Amino acid sequence: MKAHDEYLPISMLNQLEYCERRFYLMHVMGEMEVNAHVLEGTFRHEKAHTAGREIEESVLTRRKVYVWSADLRIAGFTDVVEENLTPDASPIGKGQFIPVEYKKGRMGKWMNDHIQLCAQALCISERTGAVTPKGYIFYFGSRHREEVEFTRELRHRTVESIERAHQIVAAHRLPPPLENYNKCKDCSLEPVCLPREVKMILKG
Repeated sequence: MKAHDEYLPISMLNQLEYCERRFYLMHVMGEMEVNAHVLEGTFRHEKAHTAGREIEESVLTRRKVYVWSADLRIAGFTDVVEENLTPDASPIGKGQFIPVEYKKGRMGKWMNDHIQLCAQALCISERTGAVTPKGYIFYFGSRHREEVEFTRELRHRTVESIERAHQIVAAHRLPPPLENYNKCKDCSLEPVCLPREVKMILKG
């Protein structure tokens, strides 16, 4: 199997939606800068990723669920999947699976978290044949659980992101730096990426 035929980690879609260059540096080149923000996110996810299951108010909660899509060639873990057990008593509709993703900070300006969550939903729907109309993102920074509706537009955008990710990997070429430096200043890979320096060289 060629490298570009391999399954793409769902978590990397989050990086792609934020910045294609960051995605390539992390996924293809294996670059990773560990700082306080990265460590905090890792520790919080370790708690959320503890495998297990529990039942409360007719909802079965599974933690650290492995999901994948053969059609889209993506795979990864969902922090939580909630499943309805008793249709009449459950707040979740009959036959529905609801993915829940945990994030360190607060909701940002970008759609990267939504794309990652929707990709998990596409995998769940493909594996189970069940309806997955919505999901949730819990932000530790705001202690807020945001509902994300998986609209036709969001699903389409997610599929486009997945296709774009496979194309970038297959091209074997590091994408150019972003024009939007507002993203760069919050990126842990800026010392590796060197967006301003690379831009200067390209304009040479």
